[in-house]
Amino acid sequence: MPRFGVRWMVAAVLILVVGGAFFFCEYLIYFPTIFKCAWPKISRARGGEDVDGQPMDSTVRAMVLSDTHLLGAVGGHWFDKLRREWQMERAFQTALWLLRPEIVFILGDIFDEGKWSSQKHWEDDVRRFHRMFRHSPDTELVVLVGNHDIGFHYEMDWFKLQRFEKVFNASSTRIVSTKGVNFLLVNSVALHGDGCPICQSVEKELIKLSRDLNCSLQNPQNPQPGGGAADGCEGAQLYPPTPPIMLQHYPLYRVSDAGCTGRDAAPPGERHLLFREKYDVLSKEASQRLLQWFKPRLVLSGHTHSGCEVLHDNRYPEVSVPSFSWRNRNNPSIILASVSPSSYALSKCFLPEESTVIGVYCSAGACLLLLVLAHCLWMKGLLQCLSLCLLGKHKSL
Repeated sequence: MPRFGVRWMVAAVLILVVGGAFFFCEYLIYFPTIFKCAWPKISRARGGEDVDGQPMDSTVRAMVLSDTHLLGAVGGHWFDKLRREWQMERAFQTALWLLRPEIVFILGDIFDEGKWSSQKHWEDDVRRFHRMFRHSPDTELVVLVGNHDIGFHYEMDWFKLQRFEKVFNASSTRIVSTKGVNFLLVNSVALHGDGCPICQSVEKELIKLSRDLNCSLQNPQNPQPGGGAADGCEGAQLYPPTPPIMLQHYPLYRVSDAGCTGRDAAPPGERHLLFREKYDVLSKEASQRLLQWFKPRLVLSGHTHSGCEVLHDNRYPEVSVPSFSWRNRNNPSIILASVSPSSYALSKCFLPEESTVIGVYCSAGACLLLLVLAHCLWMKGLLQCLSLCLLGKHKSL
């Protein structure tokens, strides 16, 4: 075989190995992984009654993720930004394309440095967020506030909160209703209970929403706003008469993750570490107030970066959603929720693991090294052969 032909063949194999590994790790791996996920099925409600004009068995497909932590200008290395943000963008866009959710919730800590970023850096972070989490008009994206977005209680102020609310064009504490299902969004960063101005404002809004929901449950035949007829419900905003799904960044109070199990639970060595109230989880008092005010049928939270399932007061289930970013865990996942006015079902969709991608790149690198070594040895053997042939001809002459 001609020498240049061998070189071209080796170059083609090298390009094939490198290109194949890159295409698989950066694009293709997300499709078979997420394709295995499916929306959970829930039993249809009996009776066919309507809620807010919607059949009782109508189902909302909600995708829930948490703690994206887009790196900022201060603590984010450019390669770390590139790697993690590409992973989240590809995972999110592939999930949208394959799963077609009707609504997506992100449970806070959207940004890593929102609590101290300048206006210029904030605008850059927001621009990158909108690029990564772009979506069609058929999908509604709902974002909750976290401590890294506006700071912990002692760091937050009206400027940071209003800056966040302006970007996402919505109050941080509100109810989103769709197909007869109420999703209650809670600004859990402001539930410190010390009477700070933001805390007072959020608690006042929560009390109002609690009254509105209770009036809606008492008066299910009048779904029009402002039409409350029950005692003390004059002027109440009426919602579909179903208990809410409560979403927030901080988990409700629990001692630790000792009872948490599963692939996405905290590492065994960290599960028995005690949580700090008002820092790792909400305080006991704030947690009890929320449960008493709203009596949610399900609570979804983030913040810990690990998965967990807890039952509060033997009645209120809570699911902690793991971080969506490789920066916080090797095996991120999302929650797929099928929710009707009367029931719900959850399933967990695991995303590609960073260790798998690293393993593929390492294997491709090893193959390249072996290929180069084999080529060098082959060329060396060929040269020795030619030398012996030429030497033999010289001796014969």
